[in-house]
Amino acid sequence: MASAPPAAEADRLGPGPRTAPGPQSGHAVSGPRTASTPQAGQPAPGPQAAPDALGPHTTPVPQTAHAVPGPGPQGTQGGPQGPSAPPAPQGAQTPAAAPRTLQYRFDGPEDAPVLVIGPSLGTTWHMWDRQIPELSQHWRIFRYDLPGHGGAPAHAAASVAELGDRLLATLDGLGVQRFGYAGCSIGGAIGADLALRHPHRVASLALVASSPRFGTADEFRRRGVIVRTNGLEPMARTAPERWFTPGFAAAQPAIVEWAVQMVRTTDPGCYIAACEALAAFDIRAALGRIGVPTLVLVGAEDQVTGPAEARTLVAGIPDARLALVPGASHLAPVEQPAAVSDLLLMHFSTAWQQDTSAAIPVLPHVTAPAAPSTPFVPVAEIAPAAATPDAVAPTPDDRYEQGTKVRREVLGDAHVDAVNNTADAFTEDFQELVTRYAWGEVWSRDGLDRRTRSVITLTALVTSGHLEGLAAHTRAALRNGLTPAEIKEVLLQTAVYSGIPAAGAAFAVAQKVIQEETTPPA
Repeated sequence: MASAPPAAEADRLGPGPRTAPGPQSGHAVSGPRTASTPQAGQPAPGPQAAPDALGPHTTPVPQTAHAVPGPGPQGTQGGPQGPSAPPAPQGAQTPAAAPRTLQYRFDGPEDAPVLVIGPSLGTTWHMWDRQIPELSQHWRIFRYDLPGHGGAPAHAAASVAELGDRLLATLDGLGVQRFGYAGCSIGGAIGADLALRHPHRVASLALVASSPRFGTADEFRRRGVIVRTNGLEPMARTAPERWFTPGFAAAQPAIVEWAVQMVRTTDPGCYIAACEALAAFDIRAALGRIGVPTLVLVGAEDQVTGPAEARTLVAGIPDARLALVPGASHLAPVEQPAAVSDLLLMHFSTAWQQDTSAAIPVLPHVTAPAAPSTPFVPVAEIAPAAATPDAVAPTPDDRYEQGTKVRREVLGDAHVDAVNNTADAFTEDFQELVTRYAWGEVWSRDGLDRRTRSVITLTALVTSGHLEGLAAHTRAALRNGLTPAEIKEVLLQTAVYSGIPAAGAAFAVAQKVIQEETTPPA
């Protein structure tokens, strides 16, 4: 890496004492590997370079129903643990056999409290390599890969909550009940979701380069359309400018190449699913219910989820602290590793000295046992989720809200906002009718998937000559999973049965929309 970075500036939080990084202990390695973060001055790895992690690692060992011991008695809070035997090599969980879990690895002593660290979209657990030597002296570090990232099996998850459920299922299988959590970007979203839905599992939280809402739903759905049409190369090519400051990218070409290769080796379907999950993620109204000690850490030059988003988190989460890292963009742990390590060390060392469980409201389905002897024993046992009743048709009062939700998901926020902004006393009842019945009833039915409904809608619009709605529904078809080639086939089919002139006009409209929606960023 570059020379020592400037100390991180924090709001009510300063960097803690530094300790010299020690060698990594044996750790689990699994699946096809991505290229490691290169050391400063190293040449960029070639396409055939053997992927590796920073520091030594062990040979993969298949893991079958192996439960990693939960946190044992702890030493001084935030200080080094007592001597312990090095952990036996542990292979990663294989989600191919259990797709509801995640690929993971451990670093650090087996008897230390568990600190879970989550990655950003398009990265692997290696984005945290430079924090591991220091953090693993104090905690047992659990890192995981998102589905389809870093060689993990490509079992796409539909939402941030589903990713959190898979993480908890993985930790449950390992006997880990209570843990600290730090996550970057979508990894931070997963941590915030867990703190809201399972507050007794999360002892302390750090949200790195994260946000209560990531941009707009339209932005992420368009990103999914671009990947579905062009593959991941456009995302790989633009990753360095999103993730690093220009000066760092120019000075560290090997790290830039490493970042590009991480994106290129991600499964496109899982990347698209993650984009859809972020498009639907919005916890702005729920921030006040996060009751665990929280650090919000952001690079001062982050253009993706920058200081403005960080301040929104701090303003909404009770007693949250803000840490601003100078000279860093979105992947601050890679760009300014020493500053990030210091801030995480200080936060988790102090936050875990307090047992905040009494301040966290116990949900109705949670039973609280007697107070634990240490804060790292489960504070509450989470009862099995109650069976979900069979879905019922929405009541009339529900249809408008349901229709608004589906209409925005299919047509996009920009389109719906434009329609609403032009509505007046004369047209508002018509817009409510459309929202309630077209979107809250027909588009919300389970009989057909949205891809099929888009095919039918495109055909009906061309056949009836109502091309004024074709542009919006071409965008919707792309968001619903149709490719440009499939849209072309739909229009060819309508040419046979609806006439060449109608189809010709439709091709002109659709061509313009497809070019706009699928052209990668410059």
